[in-house]
Amino acid sequence: MRGSIGIIDSGVGGLTVAKEILQRLPTESVIYIGDRERCPYGPRPAEEVREYTIEMATALSKMGIKMLVIACNTATAVALEEVRKLFSFPIIGVITPGARAAVNATKTGKIAVLGTIGTIKSSAYDKEVLNLLPDATIIPLACPEFVPIVESGQYKSEFASEVVKRTLHAIVDKDFDAAILGCTHYPLLESYIQTHLPDHVKIISSAIETARDVEQTLLVNGIGNLSKSHKKPVFFTTGSPEDFLEIVVDWLSIEEPDVRHIEL
Repeated sequence: MRGSIGIIDSGVGGLTVAKEILQRLPTESVIYIGDRERCPYGPRPAEEVREYTIEMATALSKMGIKMLVIACNTATAVALEEVRKLFSFPIIGVITPGARAAVNATKTGKIAVLGTIGTIKSSAYDKEVLNLLPDATIIPLACPEFVPIVESGQYKSEFASEVVKRTLHAIVDKDFDAAILGCTHYPLLESYIQTHLPDHVKIISSAIETARDVEQTLLVNGIGNLSKSHKKPVFFTTGSPEDFLEIVVDWLSIEEPDVRHIEL
């Protein structure tokens, strides 16, 4: 598994990033770790999130990855800089790409940020957006019920729609024209989020922008896979491989994916 792109997340949410990377860079090999056993990360203390993030990065480092994507907004917010100090390969997060996409999309400079408790509390998106657009207005909203819905596989249910509607009620009457999905689990609820926000609001997922950053990072560092052959993606989970496999098949449309259990 040497020479692969490593991707880590608190659970299945980072599959939204993995999907974009696999589509944009079809010759690259991917190894994914989803820490479903300890998900969600959002309500956890920052020190715990840092510890878990380092554990996943270390496991992938031992497998010989060439770069790492922290595809979890909470982990990116509290652990990115610390993890970068520990490893020699390039490491990127999902917050900067998401903020950049939102700034490019907004016409009014008024941007909502939907995220976990940890991400919203960190103000990481606020800082990134304001760095790019100093006059921006940020409307943050913690959505603690979203991740459990996705992790339990209920993201296509009527219950999910009801929870999204109830959660977004707090900001639906506010003035903004872009909404950042500040958690990689949230794109799995995007249809409901779009339905329960005004039609003019543009939904921003960091996944597409992150895949572009991965491509650029490979190019700048001269570590892209120049051959046309690549290994099949490998997905590790600290939870049940059977449950994880179902979501991989549904979301990435991969037949008989290689899903394995891992102890961290």
